[in-house]
Amino acid sequence: MRRRDFVKAEALLAGASMDFTKRNSVIPVTLLVSAFCMPLLNAEDRTIDPTFLYRNASTVREQKSDITTTTCHYRPLFGQGDSDTSIVVGVARYGQAVIDPNGACATIQYPDEDQIYVVLEGSGSVTYGNEIVPLKKEDYLYIPATIPNVLSNPSGVPLTVVIMGFHTKGFEKSQLPPQPLKANIEDVPTQTVSGHPAAARFRLLMGDVDSKRDRLAAGHVLTSLFLMEIAPDGTNFPHHHEREEEIYLVLSGHGTMVAGGGMDGIAGRHPAKIGDAYFFRLNCTVGYYSAPDVASRILAVRSWYPGMVQKGAQH
Repeated sequence: MRRRDFVKAEALLAGASMDFTKRNSVIPVTLLVSAFCMPLLNAEDRTIDPTFLYRNASTVREQKSDITTTTCHYRPLFGQGDSDTSIVVGVARYGQAVIDPNGACATIQYPDEDQIYVVLEGSGSVTYGNEIVPLKKEDYLYIPATIPNVLSNPSGVPLTVVIMGFHTKGFEKSQLPPQPLKANIEDVPTQTVSGHPAAARFRLLMGDVDSKRDRLAAGHVLTSLFLMEIAPDGTNFPHHHEREEEIYLVLSGHGTMVAGGGMDGIAGRHPAKIGDAYFFRLNCTVGYYSAPDVASRILAVRSWYPGMVQKGAQH
């Protein structure tokens, strides 16, 4: 082979080698770009868990549940039956049951769930084990896990009951109360609570089994069930709880609900009216400002976040 032909052939081989290298170098670069972009795409698609949930009792649709019958209707607000069950951890369920005149719910019995019933309207009864417990407006009743029970309405008007449930699995067990634990909201006097303004007065309805200040000492997961009565233009100062979930339900009045806040310390404010319900995750900012022309009544409940129990804690 002449030298001229040899050089030409060598150049062709070198060019082919460079072309092969270029073509194949695209593969690792493409893979690197894909590997870098995939987390970004996933991050964009991923939703962020909210720090609070909002519902309104009048707009939530009825759903079939363990207690529903043709005469017993249930609206899930938080927990079981709601769309955001992963956000609500220690609370098993929170909703409203409406029992038609001369109607009844299905019998239920939960091995690992304490429940609280609060009567908003009407009158009726609960079959509590082998006992019949009469209920009237603003009665509240503690139902420990394992007790079979059924809500009934022998009256001629609808019975509306708030149903709260709390997961007890993993919590310390205690003896069942010797009789049903029931009281009425109006029988519990109002009082101020340390750390809260005088414009907010509290009816301390139920605490945990070691409570000395509440009308009933019953809860294992529940730490405090109370009614807030806030004067016109009064407030329950924004605050947070490091170990507890909390739910507010506006029973009367209107104002501004504080729910969440930013890194700048500014609290999120939301118009609040009758039937509005808010679930607050632990460490979420929570508070309420009553409108200048009206007093507000708010039914509130706090309960331990699993694994956060602190013996002897003040609530």
